[in-house]
Amino acid sequence: MRKESIFDIITYYFKDKFKIITKFCVFIIIFFMVYSLYHIPLEPVLYAALLTTTLALIFSVYDFVLYYNKHIFLNDVLNGVEVKLDRLPQAKSLIENDYQNIVEAIYKDKCTILYNTDNKYGEMIDYYTMWAHQIKTPIAAFSMIVQSMEGSNEKKLMEQELFKIEQYVEMVLHYVRLDNLSSDLKIQEYSLQDILCQVVKKYASGFIYNKISLDFKELNCSVLTDEKWITFVLEQILSNALKYTKKGTISIYMDENLENTLIIQDTGMGISPEDIPRVFEKGFTGYNGRMDKKSTGIGLYLCKEIIKKLSHKIDITSELGKGTKVAIDFRAEKINIE
Repeated sequence: MRKESIFDIITYYFKDKFKIITKFCVFIIIFFMVYSLYHIPLEPVLYAALLTTTLALIFSVYDFVLYYNKHIFLNDVLNGVEVKLDRLPQAKSLIENDYQNIVEAIYKDKCTILYNTDNKYGEMIDYYTMWAHQIKTPIAAFSMIVQSMEGSNEKKLMEQELFKIEQYVEMVLHYVRLDNLSSDLKIQEYSLQDILCQVVKKYASGFIYNKISLDFKELNCSVLTDEKWITFVLEQILSNALKYTKKGTISIYMDENLENTLIIQDTGMGISPEDIPRVFEKGFTGYNGRMDKKSTGIGLYLCKEIIKKLSHKIDITSELGKGTKVAIDFRAEKINIE
């Protein structure tokens, strides 16, 4: 909300009082005309006009001070109107009372809508959280069935598809928990090497199945972060690298020029230049996403939001047909706990 300067307030004051000022000027003109018609000397006329104008100026200054103070008071009321509506000034006229009745009616209607919306949102979160946990039971059962199958290409394919289902379930859980992320954080120093080893191990079958090479450099780096949430981010980035790399290598290393900056680079299809500024937008799939009909456009959005909450930074550079480079800057002056 823009804060008005004293010049703006004076301008608004004169606009509000324009009719009164106009009437005063008309009365002064009538005053002079009447005195001129009766041929009264100019000196008493000017004296009377000066006295009237001086009094009008004094009352105007006093009225402006009241106007200014009321403006400041109403701004303070506006700042607290999100919580409660009990600081409105006493209505001094029937019209003011009507305006206050309108404001109170709108406020009550808004509170009712917010209450109903919060209830529906809470019910939706509870439902999807329950669903995500319940779906894990048939997934686990299906996993046991797949593991009992004899080695075959069909088994490997089923394992990969089952792995994708587990990923989507995890994405749902992280999506519904995103608003309450701050209450779920456990911030401390972690070894980036240990975290990446867990992530790479989880996706080892994907590397083997897709015949993608991994160039994993030693990461001698400790970072201040939350292990669970940053692991999800790294999994999403590695998953995208595997999804859009048909052949070649995925490299994981620390940037030589930037401190505490992790690089995950692939030799995949790359991202169109016009899509790069929007890859972190919610629901945006871009050209690659339209080619992959199952793309949701949620993964990178979640990554960006989590990275922002952890006070890290993420950046993507890419060249179409040559690959994509994701840089995560783990330097953080403070964690954004809300």
